[in-house]
Amino acid sequence: MKKNTGIWIDHKQAILVSIKGDQFVVQYVESGAESNLKPAGGWKAGGTVVAQSVFNEHTAEERRKHQYQAFYLKVMELLADSSTIAIFGPGESKIEFAKAIEKVSELHKKVTVVEACGRLTENQLVAKVKAFYL
Repeated sequence: MKKNTGIWIDHKQAILVSIKGDQFVVQYVESGAESNLKPAGGWKAGGTVVAQSVFNEHTAEERRKHQYQAFYLKVMELLADSSTIAIFGPGESKIEFAKAIEKVSELHKKVTVVEACGRLTENQLVAKVKAFYL
């Protein structure tokens, strides 16, 4: 029997709704990635603050990028047995996830849609995925 999966994803978490026949399963996956908030910095005596600040931002951005990639790989493992995949989410994360699937996995053949979608409750997401596949 086919297993259809809809996923709502942002940089903080992914919510997977898998439908197989009349049954559905909801899974939550937390990213564990750092937030994009910039810490307040002070002045360093005897050096250029600008260069140090730029370096710290670049380092933090690279660290976040690696954390997101690890998160996307963890989610891909959960999607391995799906027949079709629908990706929903706000902002850039859904597109980043779709690109990560294309680079790393054969799952890209199973992706049917990548659609912009705001924050949904669990029930709203289940209804959206059911409506999409039925």
